[in-house]
Amino acid sequence: MPKFLTLVLFTALLLPGTLWAKESTKLTLPERADVRIIVDISGSMKQTDPNDLRQPAVRLLARVLPEGSTAGVWAFGQYVNMLVPHGEVTQSWRDTAIERSQKINSVALRTNLGKAIEVASDDYVTGGSLENTHFILLTDGNVDISDSADVNQAEEKRILGEILDDLVARGARFHPVALSDLADAGFLTTLAEKSQGSYRMANTAEALNLAFLDSLNNAAPQEQIPIEGNAFTVDGGVKEFTALVFRGQEEGGEAFEPASLELIRPDGETLLQSALADNVRWASEAAYDLVTITEPQAGEWRIKGQLGEGSRVTVVSDLRMVVSPLPATFTTESPVDVRVAFFEKSEKVTNPEFLDVISVQLNLTSEDGRSGNKTLSGDQPPEDGEYTDTISKLPDEGLYRIDIVADGKTFARKFSATTEFIVPVGMSESSLGAPIDISLAEQVPASSQSSDPEPAPVVESGPLPAELTEGELAEEAPTTSKEPLASEELSANTKPSAEKESESASARPIPLWVIGTAVGGLFILALIIILLVRKRRNAQAAADGPDNEIDGLDDLQQEMADAEAQAPVVMPEPEEEEIPIANVVVEQAEDDEEEAFGLDDFDLSEFDDLPDYDSPEEPEQGTKSDDEQKK
Repeated sequence: MPKFLTLVLFTALLLPGTLWAKESTKLTLPERADVRIIVDISGSMKQTDPNDLRQPAVRLLARVLPEGSTAGVWAFGQYVNMLVPHGEVTQSWRDTAIERSQKINSVALRTNLGKAIEVASDDYVTGGSLENTHFILLTDGNVDISDSADVNQAEEKRILGEILDDLVARGARFHPVALSDLADAGFLTTLAEKSQGSYRMANTAEALNLAFLDSLNNAAPQEQIPIEGNAFTVDGGVKEFTALVFRGQEEGGEAFEPASLELIRPDGETLLQSALADNVRWASEAAYDLVTITEPQAGEWRIKGQLGEGSRVTVVSDLRMVVSPLPATFTTESPVDVRVAFFEKSEKVTNPEFLDVISVQLNLTSEDGRSGNKTLSGDQPPEDGEYTDTISKLPDEGLYRIDIVADGKTFARKFSATTEFIVPVGMSESSLGAPIDISLAEQVPASSQSSDPEPAPVVESGPLPAELTEGELAEEAPTTSKEPLASEELSANTKPSAEKESESASARPIPLWVIGTAVGGLFILALIIILLVRKRRNAQAAADGPDNEIDGLDDLQQEMADAEAQAPVVMPEPEEEEIPIANVVVEQAEDDEEEAFGLDDFDLSEFDDLPDYDSPEEPEQGTKSDDEQKK
């Protein structure tokens, strides 16, 4: 018992420390991503992808995968082929993937998805570890390994059962992308949800490219520079940038021709695909242009042409904005925790003079274009260098794009990701409460508050409603500007310091280690009470034990004596009279009126055909005939 008590005390003391360690987990640089692309080439893809949209989509991924990550491409039908060997992403790897993407077709007889997953996840690729490994699956999701529907259903269960459970336990995530409504959405959704991945459905080439980029953002997030209008600013710390420009529509409604895109440098010189410098790589597809420039000029770059949805500029720089991994889906019960920090090479930036000039903003955009924003940076920079926030509920279910934009006056960074808000089963959307629930560290200025606040829309791209109603995305009240305030504004917005401290203290949540300590203390107190009660009962039982045993022995002996007195006494028969035992029992049963039952209670019809024991022809074994008795 003392050892058990010691163990309990140790666990209770360790619990708050464990919670504190979890609470104090800090952001670090993300590990190198491992991306494995699995492409369906079965005959059913003729209906779901008649225009072979898989080919340019794979080329897009090959071109935008981060340098230094690892990747591989597999194609499958009835059999599985390694289209591009798994290895580090270099320019040589990209060239191989682009060239072999032309072999993607729809000629295979079957859809052996389970075998494809097993081959792509084989231990020989990475030695068994699947940490930070993401499978981007391009298929229609219709498992077909046999003409029997029962066999195909059994294979689906095997994939979602033993195969998926093993891979998820090893760290794998799946991001299936379907190409039409004919895909098995239920199967692919389950595959994504069980592995904490994302499922997307794309009917067009444009939607497929965006779905692939969303999957890649989940697998290997890349830093971006925000595009404002048709311009973006490159700071002196950028070593390389890649501009992915999707084709927009001209005024007449027609898409821009590939040759019509121009990129204008800060010095005014125009870059064309037909005349490229040594530090420029330019790739064109029907849906997009991809321009990579090493050692670019610092300053404002401009894009001449209409930008389509999804256009972005990624950068390689020693100064990095790191965002905590965002889940593919979330609910009110499992909200999104957003954390943002800046790193100079491998060191987190905590210098308050640097952080004080940075403005960090979180923008949310729904599928129908409505948007709202929150400012993460307050009047004082965070001591640990991390900007935090929580998104716990949104007005409607569906996909939302999360953009985090940092403006440091001389530089800018952007992070984009897509997540899906799901209302838990049994909870209606109307019961969610406020449209957006994001806890802010900063206080809303008093001058911006009113008895009936009316949020204003934030226009990022495209027209938005002039007024956001209660059912739409709401915008948080503007934060205090870092510019000097006029005397009237200063007097209206300033509160006594004691009141600010009181409000800050009341708004601060209770730390997890405090909760853990309280729970541990209550557990120890309850355990001590239980031990004292048990000890008292044992002492009382030890004192009363001998008398109870004596009483129990006397009762047992009395019961045995009564049983012997009531039992019938059977007198032995004389040895000289050889009477069969069965006859004796029958005679005693007829004479004894107190017998509980006799032979009359049994059905003896099955013995009617037995031989007569009095017949001299077949004497019973063990008895003597009359002649033998006379002798």
